[in-house]
Amino acid sequence: MSQTTLNPYLHFNGNAEEALNFYKSVLGGETEITRLSDFPGMPVAEELKNDVMHAVLKSNAMQLMLSDATPLGDVVVGTNFSVTLSGDDAAALTDYFNGLSEGGEVTTPLSTHPWGATFGMLIDKFGVHWMVNIDTPKS
Repeated sequence: MSQTTLNPYLHFNGNAEEALNFYKSVLGGETEITRLSDFPGMPVAEELKNDVMHAVLKSNAMQLMLSDATPLGDVVVGTNFSVTLSGDDAAALTDYFNGLSEGGEVTTPLSTHPWGATFGMLIDKFGVHWMVNIDTPKS
């Protein structure tokens, strides 16, 4: 059965791991971190290789995602978040992406990314930043 989840995604200026550890100390749960250097062949400046590409804090009650936005440019507190839709229902998630982009701006078109998923980003007509991640169904 396919499932889509909606999660907050917080972006930081190089201190995502510190924030992740703080939120874990307060909220509990388990963490996973993927660094920019974890994908060989991805063009990353040497000083950014240890930055967080994607991190997640998971518990039974919630899932919070975080990243360092350094390669995308500095973030501004107050606009340093996205809403993320993720799952393996490609048709539904593609429809969500296309619908949310109407009247807005696609900043990263849906395409396959190094972690194996189809991923895209957009800013909707109300200025809300969205990420859509379509996992490859497991066979």
